[in-house]
Amino acid sequence: METKAFSELFPLFNNANQDTLEWLLTVAIKHDYPSNRAVLMEDSWGNAVYFVVSGWVKVRRLAGDNAVTLAILGPGDFFGEMAILDESPRSTDVVALSNVQLISISAQRFIQTLFKDSQLHHRMLQLMVQRLRQSNLRFQMRHQPPAVKLAKMLVTFAENYGQKTEDGVEILDIPHTDLAQVSDITVDETRKILEKLVAKGWVKLNAENKTLYLVNFKQLVHLAGRIQ
Repeated sequence: METKAFSELFPLFNNANQDTLEWLLTVAIKHDYPSNRAVLMEDSWGNAVYFVVSGWVKVRRLAGDNAVTLAILGPGDFFGEMAILDESPRSTDVVALSNVQLISISAQRFIQTLFKDSQLHHRMLQLMVQRLRQSNLRFQMRHQPPAVKLAKMLVTFAENYGQKTEDGVEILDIPHTDLAQVSDITVDETRKILEKLVAKGWVKLNAENKTLYLVNFKQLVHLAGRIQ
């Protein structure tokens, strides 16, 4: 991957200097995982930061025999940074939701780069604060109607990872259980709301390709903004 494509794909590196990008690409390791394969395991020690080149993953926390999906990440995002920044075991695991291509940078080299490139260090802090704000927003929306919560999550995925097509903004057809958990609604509510959105023509499902098209994006944005 060329440095320009690398910086354009990953917002973290938008303002990194050229030398930083070139060096990171020389030490980065490529990984390919099939759908449903565990990428990182909970309680393992952080030894690298991972960047999603293509595909989707879910971040989950295990609770006994159950697993709760906390976040869903797509192309251009990254994970694993918390375990190396506070030098502690990982508190979550990561599983591929689709065929996924990642690149990893070792903890030691990533930390060295943060110290050397102040722009990258600052950008890292900005994105971590952004994630915290998103978590706070989800908490603030806990009393909102299920349709508003789900619409907000779909819009967020589209804005962060969606691809514009003739059929609308394309995102992964995320399994209902995972989509319900990150939206803080029930699986049954998720299924019924999606059926209504399909009936209205706001979204379209392509089961064969496991993709969801947000056809009427403006209406979904409007619905997501109905915070009472």
